[in-house]
Amino acid sequence: MHGTFVIMPGFDAGLMLELFQTYRGTHSLVVPTMLVALLDHPDREARDLSSLQTIMSGAAAVPAALVHRTIKLLGCGFSILFGQTEMHGVISQTCVTDSSSDQSETVGRPLDQLEVKIADAADGNPVPVGQQGEICCRGYQNMLGYYKMPDATASTIDADGWLHMGDIGTMDERGYLRVTGRLKDMIIRGGLNIYPREIEELLFTHPAVAEAAVIGVPDERWGEQILAVVKLRDGAPAITADELYQFCCDRMSSHKAPTQWVFTDRLPMTPTGKVQKFLLREQLASGELSERLVMTKSASRAKTS
Repeated sequence: MHGTFVIMPGFDAGLMLELFQTYRGTHSLVVPTMLVALLDHPDREARDLSSLQTIMSGAAAVPAALVHRTIKLLGCGFSILFGQTEMHGVISQTCVTDSSSDQSETVGRPLDQLEVKIADAADGNPVPVGQQGEICCRGYQNMLGYYKMPDATASTIDADGWLHMGDIGTMDERGYLRVTGRLKDMIIRGGLNIYPREIEELLFTHPAVAEAAVIGVPDERWGEQILAVVKLRDGAPAITADELYQFCCDRMSSHKAPTQWVFTDRLPMTPTGKVQKFLLREQLASGELSERLVMTKSASRAKTS
């Protein structure tokens, strides 16, 4: 078998759509941010994309709504890849033959010759099927260690050879993995553990929201409050923080709904499309985002009561 690889000098949504049409592209791997740009580009409908067979995505959280939207608008298959550098790349992947729910809500099943367990973060023991825990891997893909960083290596790979990925997830009885958050991103509000990914996935389903990142911010009463940084879609109708707050409350437990909001033109991203949440925290701490901070009415009432 053989194929042709078309390499772009840098990502440009309009150019990529043109190259799909010109070279009759069949497969591509793009991070979610790039995929949103492709779907929202004004040239998309004018381009002949009928050759597309499969879009693959990963490196950052892939919202279920984005999977459904891609399949609907591009008429192609979809595959989510999940992994990390310490595992030399991918550890699981969805198949185009999977059901629509498995394609959009899971990251597939582990690859061959690789052990995966969902572990209790406290003692490392496997948790019951369907229960949340830390995703751990063991196999030939494991890195040997961080270069000249023995302490960091020891905290990542335990004595039994399990590499602790830092991702929170579940595994069902069929072996399908679901990623529900990151340990370091977990928000503890009033003693309750809240995972930002669930909130970000919900916000992405709102027609006015292009991108969203949720973080915890210090709060004297609750320990932490939930803050959402949102980029709105170009041309979307005006939306307020209170409307987005109510949108969340209508679809999830109200204690998970962000009470603080920042609207921005761009989110700080890594080259692989991951939001740099540490930069958002730094920008908030320095006051750089203070002028854009909006409190919901419910949060304002709570502070004055």
